Amino acid sequence: MLVGAISDSHDNITLIKKAVQLLNEYKVSLVLHAGDFVSPFTIEYFKKLDCNFVGVFGNNDGDHQLLTKKFQETTNCIIRNRFTQITIDDFKIALLHGDETELLDVIVETGYFNAVIHGHSHNRGTQQKGKTLVINPGEVCGYLTGKPSFALLDTKKYETKIIEL
Repeated sequence: MLVGAISDSHDNITLIKKAVQLLNEYKVSLVLHAGDFVSPFTIEYFKKLDCNFVGVFGNNDGDHQLLTKKFQETTNCIIRNRFTQITIDDFKIALLHGDETELLDVIVETGYFNAVIHGHSHNRGTQQKGKTLVINPGEVCGYLTGKPSFALLDTKKYETKIIEL
């Protein structure tokens, strides 16, 4: 399965639209967002994905109640607090924002997950730690690095690729 991994969209509607368009072009089966949507109005744009969407809260997501309400008004988008785990054909994925670095490190070091997707630092990159792929898709917003991006995770090939926006 091809999974899109995104993070740190921070209200940048122009780049959110571009990311959604590219994710639809890649025909991903699922999109995972590692937090920092910031404002609830951004959920409207994620509804345009041709697949299901699962997100978690980041440290800059202030109004959890309104964000949750906006997610509940969609048919393809879900938000799951600060952490969630998803299993796709025996491939286990942890999704969290990553601002709690000690927790992030422990989750990676357990070796329980095939992939850990996180954001927060805005620095894109992937690495292998034991059997676990650690994926930071970078920032959709492009505010800190000037290099907006997301990642594609192929759960069958056990590979990931960073895509620049």
